[in-house]
Amino acid sequence: MAWERSSMRTVRVRNKQIVGTLANLLAAISASKGSVGEVKLLNDTMHIVERDITVYAADETQMAHVIEAIRNNPGTEIDEIRDQVLEMHQKGKIAIRSRYDIDTLAKLRRVYTPGVANVCHKIAENPDLARHYTITSHLVAIVTDGTAVLGLGDIGALAGMPVMEGKAMLMESLVGLSGIPILLDTKDTDEIVETIANIAPTFAAIQLEDISAPRCFEIEKRLQDRLDIPVMHDDQHGTAAVTTAALMVATRRAGTDLGKAVIAQIGLGAAGFATVKMLMKLTGNPVMGADLDPAALQRLEEAGGQPATLEEIMAKADIVVATTGVQGLIKAEMVRKGQIILALSNPYPEIEPEVALKAGAAFAADGKSVNNVLGFPGIFRGAVDANASDISEEMLLAAAQTLADLTKEGYLVPHPLNKKVHQAVARAVAEKAFEQGLARAEYVPYVD
Repeated sequence: MAWERSSMRTVRVRNKQIVGTLANLLAAISASKGSVGEVKLLNDTMHIVERDITVYAADETQMAHVIEAIRNNPGTEIDEIRDQVLEMHQKGKIAIRSRYDIDTLAKLRRVYTPGVANVCHKIAENPDLARHYTITSHLVAIVTDGTAVLGLGDIGALAGMPVMEGKAMLMESLVGLSGIPILLDTKDTDEIVETIANIAPTFAAIQLEDISAPRCFEIEKRLQDRLDIPVMHDDQHGTAAVTTAALMVATRRAGTDLGKAVIAQIGLGAAGFATVKMLMKLTGNPVMGADLDPAALQRLEEAGGQPATLEEIMAKADIVVATTGVQGLIKAEMVRKGQIILALSNPYPEIEPEVALKAGAAFAADGKSVNNVLGFPGIFRGAVDANASDISEEMLLAAAQTLADLTKEGYLVPHPLNKKVHQAVARAVAEKAFEQGLARAEYVPYVD
């Protein structure tokens, strides 16, 4: 899909009023391996037609070829090239705003001194009242050290800030939580744990983000043991929940019994290992796993999984999930008839879905269909509203099942921007928290 490409520009062109100019321009973009998004008509006169054309390319090098193709199209002149991604990021994508206009001294006295002292006194006497009288009840820390940002790797916490802002935007717009990016200028595990633990009273929950494996496993576990608020590494569990939902849908569509199938995971990093554990929890069966790192295979074995090679997995598994980042890792000749294959690495999967299907797979999809934005907003909303002390495996599975149940025919997962889906996930998570005795809220309005 065009919006999965990593480079995007809006090009303002002036075409001569000659038949075929626009058609030739679009053909030139396609020939240079670009894709066309929105085409907006700005001006149409006797001599020229002015349009804004949004174009996509795989990377900046390819985009340069696309722009050159536009420039060389007969009858076309470029007026302006805009990078709307950079424009949207100018001065940041989020901000803190006051809920009230402070336009009188009376209001000032209520929100600040002297009136605020009474609120502080009440909270000092009963700390639980902070959830009622402060932002703490809906504030989520989005914490990164910048060591595993998207597919970019260790680029540092500051360079990861645009991703953290994006997570905060999604939390607010989809479920109404206030996410605050926290950038940690350290890679030391002890320092990260201590820092987060010390700032935890500010927040209702902690979302760990883009922290590299295997450090992420220890950091999450230590914080979960230490804090009495939900702590979740989204790259692990948000991704695992959405992947599990996609597998529920895929197996249903292919007529495969997920509980009886041989399942395998290729790539045991943060997302892969969490997916293995979730699938083993769901099915009660061991999951095969392959990775180049011996320590990852040891973790898999300790968790109850079965270490294997790529060749063994492709020869034995009914369901294969791959999150290696290695383009073309799975060859067509490895695919067995009837297999379900989710090759989830972006932007280039381990095997293209159409190649897998042609080779005999019963179902195949790539990472463009599985987006963890479907997971973390609703999971955190439900856990925060229930005032849960933790996010359990059962709460995550409830989220996965809800996503699978709400997936329409012809799709692998629901639309990521459907707010009703996120509300349903929140409800399922909160209900499970109450059912397990993890909820400390007296009630949640949307939970029966």
